[in-house]
Amino acid sequence: MATRIRLKRMGKKFYPFYRVVVVDSRKKRDGKVIEEIGTYDPNTQPSSIKIDSERAQYWLGVGAQPSDPVFNLLKITGDWQKFKDLPGKEGTLKVPQAEADAQARIEQAQNEAQKLKAAKSEAEAKAKAEAEKEAPKADESADAAQAEQAAE
Repeated sequence: MATRIRLKRMGKKFYPFYRVVVVDSRKKRDGKVIEEIGTYDPNTQPSSIKIDSERAQYWLGVGAQPSDPVFNLLKITGDWQKFKDLPGKEGTLKVPQAEADAQARIEQAQNEAQKLKAAKSEAEAKAKAEAEKEAPKADESADAAQAEQAAE
């Protein structure tokens, strides 16, 4: 059986999403598939490419031919280089930095919030200590005033 690795279109109008599938070459584009080995979403920045490398290597090893778009995806992920034992096995897949940046910003905001909370509790403790120091002085002055009134 002649097998191909190609894209199966999913999603909706003007918002395509693809699955990377292994299929008999005589089947329709969206027909019955043998196995789904990954996904490709061109709508995100950078495009989201997830291919099960082990399964792609298996199917390439047993003779499945990738379509042109899948061939390009396999080169980006580095699976084609790995299959052909070419240099550059890591591929050129770009990892979205926004997620890492967002995590860093969230951690920074949490650290700032903790610092503010600590400073606030420290200020409250200082104010409480000062109030306790002033309270005995106020008691002494109140006692002195009562003593003067009693003497009169």
